[in-house]
Amino acid sequence: MVKNVFEKIVAGEIPCQKVLENEAFLAFEDINPKAPVHVLVIPKVGVKDFNAITPELMANMSAFILEVVAKLGIKESGYRLITNVGADGGQEVPHLHFHILGGAKLTWPKLF
Repeated sequence: MVKNVFEKIVAGEIPCQKVLENEAFLAFEDINPKAPVHVLVIPKVGVKDFNAITPELMANMSAFILEVVAKLGIKESGYRLITNVGADGGQEVPHLHFHILGGAKLTWPKLF
């Protein structure tokens, strides 16, 4: 079975700039940042997208994301949390991931 890029990162086959990690989740710097702070958060288990997440996994992932934004120092100043679902939603990797963007006053880009 062919692994996607996030599965390879979890397996240690591709390096990343880790921000925070626990037994279930990994947060790391985006290689193509769109803001001064741009971190990706992924579950270590294979979940295709937000449509496939269980309530329990989402609750645990939410708690982890809050730890990440606290560590990044943007919890109080603000941040944007985004997940893309499917081709029309802009999802490029078929593995659930949230983008955390912050570190500046963010504007809303044109969507299409």
